[in-house]
Amino acid sequence: MKDRNLEIREKSLEEIKNLKEQLKESQNVARDLKEQIAVYERDAAAAATKYAETVYELELAKLIVNQSPVVLFRRRAGKIGGKPTLEYISDNLIQFGYEPRDIMEDRIRFKDIVHPDDRERLIDEINQYADDDVEEYTQYYRAVTKAGDIRWVEDQTSIVRDEKGNKIHNQGILIDITERKLAEDKLKRSEEKFRRIVETAAEGFLLMDEAFKIVDTNDAYCRLLQYKREELLGNNLLNHLTDDFRNYILANNETTPAQENRELEGSVVAKDGRIIPILLHGNALRDDQGAIIGNMAFITDMTEHKKALVLAGEVQKSLLPQEKPIVKGLDIAGRNVSCDEIGGDYFDFLWRHNSRKGSVGIVVGDISGHGVDSALLMTTARAFLRMRAAQPGSLSEIISEMNNHLASDVHGTGKFMTLFYLAIDSEKQDLKWVRAGHDPALVYSPDTDEFEELKGTGIALGVADGFEYVEHHKKGLSNGQIIAIGTDGIWEAFNSDWQMFGKKRLCEIIQKHAELSAEDILSAVYAELHTFMDGAKSADDITLVIIKVDEL
Repeated sequence: MKDRNLEIREKSLEEIKNLKEQLKESQNVARDLKEQIAVYERDAAAAATKYAETVYELELAKLIVNQSPVVLFRRRAGKIGGKPTLEYISDNLIQFGYEPRDIMEDRIRFKDIVHPDDRERLIDEINQYADDDVEEYTQYYRAVTKAGDIRWVEDQTSIVRDEKGNKIHNQGILIDITERKLAEDKLKRSEEKFRRIVETAAEGFLLMDEAFKIVDTNDAYCRLLQYKREELLGNNLLNHLTDDFRNYILANNETTPAQENRELEGSVVAKDGRIIPILLHGNALRDDQGAIIGNMAFITDMTEHKKALVLAGEVQKSLLPQEKPIVKGLDIAGRNVSCDEIGGDYFDFLWRHNSRKGSVGIVVGDISGHGVDSALLMTTARAFLRMRAAQPGSLSEIISEMNNHLASDVHGTGKFMTLFYLAIDSEKQDLKWVRAGHDPALVYSPDTDEFEELKGTGIALGVADGFEYVEHHKKGLSNGQIIAIGTDGIWEAFNSDWQMFGKKRLCEIIQKHAELSAEDILSAVYAELHTFMDGAKSADDITLVIIKVDEL
């Protein structure tokens, strides 16, 4: 009995052990299931969130599309025939006055929106793109709004294929480009107008790249150089310039092209070898960042103008004194060198021929600018001064009246004239002068080896009507004294190293050659100035009068 009970007890313990193991295994399974459920719940929550976000994004995208000017569409792939092929079009089609559902429900065909004059072309193009298996293409056509307005449309279409490469859809966008089209048409009309102006212009026209290679030109420039248009296109402007003009442009290649509204004088070589003087008026062409991408220039033939300037220059030179004044006790010489064909400087001697009196008037003037207008002003000033100086009156009265006369002539032009008027009476050993904005005359006395300036007050002539000029006096002359009256073109001359000649150098030349005649002193100054310039072109006229007191 005891053994039986033991057996039963052991068997019970074994069953209990098995039950515990099963319980433990069930607990493990339950724990795994719980974990799986938790993962599932997390995935489900994430999926729900992702779904909500996707729905939101889709709704947002739809909102953005519908509020944008770009219309989205999708149609079945293939040619366009009689059956509707449109599968989708965005709600913002309403900007053309049409409801998308009217098209989707076939109450209106999309092709009916296209302008009648563009329909056939549009369909032919689409069908041809389908035949050619074109992946992407762009079309331009007119659409008629529901209100009857005409709008220009840009249609960008691309093909959608399935996994096997079969075409299933054509999708794309429609963009209203009416404003751009109108601007392009306006620009085109402007370009055509500009082209007509350029082609009919009497001046030559050049359109060049940044390296001066000719991109376009007109008939006037072709006629000027006697080349055909095709001979000039692709050629370089520099190839048609004279050596001096080409070297100038190359030497200033860093600064000249960057200048706006630049004006250059030079010469070109025609096909037959003729040298033609020109005026080049150029402008740099820039991109949006300001970088130079090209150049354009108008070319004016200056041949006749140059001839006229030469003639005018000869006339102007004829108005300068043709002989030295013969005045007791005075040796006088004067010279004028213009930097251009026509200058703005002038000098004159006011004296009576065969007069036994030792008196003379010496005038040196500098008119602002150069050219014909300055020459005309010089001529007017000379004529008036000669006429007025022959009448009674003090130097102050003469110059004041001259100023009033010029002020009325140059009013509003910006022109003016500086002047130094010196009257010498060698018998009385008396100097009288008036300064009208001009540099003082220089007086060198060899006995003291010193220079003195004949100073005085007075503004330039023509600046202010009614100005009263002051006459200045100086007593005493001595043999050997030298008086120099010049224009600032002498001491403000620069050489190629940007060194200025200066008044000190002028004084040193006068000192060095004080024993010579007035003419020889004058020649020495011009010779030294020429050496100093060393081939550099003077930017201003150079005028100098030398008076040497001799045998009083």
